[in-house]
Amino acid sequence: MDALSLFSGCGGLDLGMEQAGFNVRLAVEQDHDACDSLAANFADLVVVEDDIWDLIASEDGVDLLLEKGGFADRPDLLVGGPPCKAFSKSGNWLEWKRMGLDPQATLLQSYTHVLRKARPKRFILENVYGLTYRNRAAGPAFERLQKEIVEAGYDYQYEVLLAACYGSPQKRPRLFVVGAEKGEPLPQLPEPTHGGLWERRKIGPLDNPFVTSGQALKGIKAPVETEEVHGGMYSGFLDEIPPGENYLHYTEKRGHPDPRFEWRSRYWNFLLKLNPNEAAPTIQAEPGPNVGPFHWENRRLRAAEAQALFGYPPEFKLSGSRRSKQRQLGNSVPPQLAKAVAEEVAKSLG
Repeated sequence: MDALSLFSGCGGLDLGMEQAGFNVRLAVEQDHDACDSLAANFADLVVVEDDIWDLIASEDGVDLLLEKGGFADRPDLLVGGPPCKAFSKSGNWLEWKRMGLDPQATLLQSYTHVLRKARPKRFILENVYGLTYRNRAAGPAFERLQKEIVEAGYDYQYEVLLAACYGSPQKRPRLFVVGAEKGEPLPQLPEPTHGGLWERRKIGPLDNPFVTSGQALKGIKAPVETEEVHGGMYSGFLDEIPPGENYLHYTEKRGHPDPRFEWRSRYWNFLLKLNPNEAAPTIQAEPGPNVGPFHWENRRLRAAEAQALFGYPPEFKLSGSRRSKQRQLGNSVPPQLAKAVAEEVAKSLG
């Protein structure tokens, strides 16, 4: 089963696809370090480092892309996660995001353009779950996406899936849209294999608990990094915060003798510390200087630790600086989640 990958990043989706039995023949990604990561981990993958719109701008652009990937026929699968800044919760205080003015929102249309031209038998589209919000930014964009999928000749279904429910040690929610040509078997979305607490409610099979951050980081030998020191005006604040808690520890409501913050005056992940007995919260691509999760040892996560908390195997190679590695991981999909979705799509192909 051959697959074409768009917006491939460092390869979290692609790794899951291959673990589920797909042969990802070609990947398109414009970030240089991410392309190097793809080349380092997928020996037979054709990596195209370019802007997707430039590649498909001409009338035969998609055909040339398929030819470059060596597809004998149309792909069995089109997979990709267009950049999601326009719909993510991160930075939603910016007016241009709330108004739906982010030009990256149009990258959803590049995906549906390839869907229409390449005619894959099945497709997987991944994005932030904020795309499903009924607000000015996400609502019209998601409605347009669904309309274009139907116009391309596909049936589809979608669901927000939590990575921790599929064996990843991170509570990372992602939107998955899966589809098939009209009249063909529609892929199902995977049932959770793990369970636990998420946003004050219990989900998944609780008899098979989430993989914890302590389990994921056990035995990880990560070299000390200069960037791991938490400095600035809040330097030292982490020392007193218990594992699993955040800046609210320093509020009057929590009984702190010397309150430093007002109740709910910051984002939840401000000075947030990992709890080794729970799955990690979402790890961002470009966190601010005081944005967690921080390690329970009162420092920033090292690159190898962040990689483990995304569920990548230790032998997976990431290229670039520490900041670049954080960005690549934070923009990626945990491979366990990708694999679970891909396995269901593979079943629909017989």
